[in-house]
Amino acid sequence: MTTQLIRDTGFVPEDWAHGYTRNPRHIAGENGAGLILTPDTANLSDLAQRLPSIGMIRVEFSSFADGRGFTLGRQLRLAGYDGRLRAAGPLVADQYAMARRAGFDEVEIPASLAERQPEADWLFRADWRDHDFQSRLRSAA
Repeated sequence: MTTQLIRDTGFVPEDWAHGYTRNPRHIAGENGAGLILTPDTANLSDLAQRLPSIGMIRVEFSSFADGRGFTLGRQLRLAGYDGRLRAAGPLVADQYAMARRAGFDEVEIPASLAERQPEADWLFRADWRDHDFQSRLRSAA
């Protein structure tokens, strides 16, 4: 299955050349395989020591209706992960801003979804910093 990678600039080509693993022991620095996590990953303490050596974490969303992946992304950032963080799965353009605010750097969707939601739909949401409801509430207080 082919996929489409999305960043704030729109659709971009895949540029992660190191593959992925579900086993954190196979991670070897920035040029090691990216780590795949699922939204039901409950315990990040096992990963805490390894976070600085992981170049990419790919959180696989099983459905656009499952928000646990956003929580996991936020938890990874709060735990100190500063590497590349990717949300992957059947997300929709309306969720792009939420993904970015949760700490994801990019979104990877199936090519079939990219056909139904073209680049313009995603670019419309790329101004995720300008329309952050929570930030507006905090600044009004």
